[in-house]
Amino acid sequence: MYESIKSKYNKEVAAEMKKLFGFKSVLQVPRIEKVVINVGIGKFIKDSGLVDDVKKTMVAITGQKPVMTQAKKSIAGFKVREGQEVGIKVTLRGKRKWDFIEKLVRSAIPRVRDFQGIKESTVDAGGNFNLGIKEHTIFPEIMAENVKNIVGFQINITTTAKNRKEGLELFRLMGFPFKKD
Repeated sequence: MYESIKSKYNKEVAAEMKKLFGFKSVLQVPRIEKVVINVGIGKFIKDSGLVDDVKKTMVAITGQKPVMTQAKKSIAGFKVREGQEVGIKVTLRGKRKWDFIEKLVRSAIPRVRDFQGIKESTVDAGGNFNLGIKEHTIFPEIMAENVKNIVGFQINITTTAKNRKEGLELFRLMGFPFKKD
């Protein structure tokens, strides 16, 4: 059997990062703070049944109840009013965070058709990981036969890394499948 990503981080990744970047303490090593999964429901706004389906999908994937997000300002071109519900998000911390990362790296990402690896550009200047998923059906909890509408979403993994180099190395050591240049 394989080792979980959390135990791998605690045993190997922290020590390797400490050695690579010359950190004096384990507390200086970048760690993952939270995972935020966000779905825009702009095309489903008029149909509350479809919004409920998206919510159920989010609960199945994350194991946590999602929160509705509102528009911060009105945009006439998109027919959006300030305060209107335009998205659904889930913020994962603690054990659920590690479980989701485990599922993402070990089973969901490898199920993407014609997968070549994750682009290094998914790690931003602050060392955070941002990935867009086009189809939620890559997650093992979703039965493709029961899906009425395919939903895409954004996954943001926030770290304490100070720069892109630290963040990229953190994710690489944790086993994220980045493209080979």
